[in-house]
Amino acid sequence: MFLFLAVILTFIPAVIFVFRLPQFGRLPSGKRLERIKTSPNYKKGSFQNISYTPNITEDVSMLKVLKEFFLDKKERRKPETSIPSVKTNLHDIDINRNVLVWFGHSSYYMQLDGKRILVDPVFCGHASPFFFSVKAFKGAEVCAAVDVPEIDLLFITHDHWDHLDYTTVKRIQPKVKQVITGLGTGSHLERWGYDNKIITEMDWNEAAEPLPGFKISSIPARHFSGRGFIRNKTLWLSFVLQSPTKKIFIGGDSGYDTHFAETGKKFGPFDLAIIENGQYNESWKYIHLLPDEVIKAAKELNAKCILPVHAGKFALALHAWDEPLRLITENNKSHQLNIITPMIGEVVGLDNENQTFSNWWEGVD
Repeated sequence: MFLFLAVILTFIPAVIFVFRLPQFGRLPSGKRLERIKTSPNYKKGSFQNISYTPNITEDVSMLKVLKEFFLDKKERRKPETSIPSVKTNLHDIDINRNVLVWFGHSSYYMQLDGKRILVDPVFCGHASPFFFSVKAFKGAEVCAAVDVPEIDLLFITHDHWDHLDYTTVKRIQPKVKQVITGLGTGSHLERWGYDNKIITEMDWNEAAEPLPGFKISSIPARHFSGRGFIRNKTLWLSFVLQSPTKKIFIGGDSGYDTHFAETGKKFGPFDLAIIENGQYNESWKYIHLLPDEVIKAAKELNAKCILPVHAGKFALALHAWDEPLRLITENNKSHQLNIITPMIGEVVGLDNENQTFSNWWEGVD
């Protein structure tokens, strides 16, 4: 009993110390929390999805999920060899070109009508609080914070580790002119030194015009938030970005729900829809799109072009690392949507409808 108590008394302070590390951010408080409490999407002390959304499906136990993750043999969750990628100098891209560069998972850079935009950048080499876990695939880390030019708009869709990275946002901080994110997430950024004056926090179904000619609409998503044991104190969301010449759906993490069709009816058609495609499982089908649902969501959004993301860099689920790209390519044969599959770092010309892309994942072990 004495030994047990000694372990507990040692463990508790250690946990408290870890959760006070800066990378865990800070929960909303003060005026920020008061604003959150007025949101129609904040009930019983936390944000709620539109539809009933358990993190794990009702017929599956958390014990079963943990067993699958840590004990069951999993095939090809990570590539054995380096994946193909391209090192692009972002500073050398003509500012007048409308382009996109994907950095793997859900991080990407865009130039639209003379403005530079960055979404969910994670350049630290891992998608967790600690450098030794959830490490990036070999060949996926072709961009570092130092490679990023000045950014007019930084979008953060939610505060999960694979979308909001402390090291990255700290290093690019001097280059960021404005931040667009969900309610509460600004609390993390403020702790990390960002001036609250440049942070715009949005509830679902709000609009903002941070730059002349650039309109942003916040869209519901079906997911959750949190950087520790406490969940849903900040809001997860997607965005509609309308520039003078383009309309783009910036999709954060989301399971399937009515918001895709509603967004398509209200804002479509889209020149480009960026939709999550990876880290899914039947056991958590409510919070991530399953492969067949990616096509369905893209059609409901009425998108001329679709970029599947949320794969190709980190193994956060149990499927093979290349399965999301293989399946969406196969599923699309009967739909013939314009789905693009650039390599990490490859420049996508947003005005070039004839640009083609390889099945770069084929042949990688």
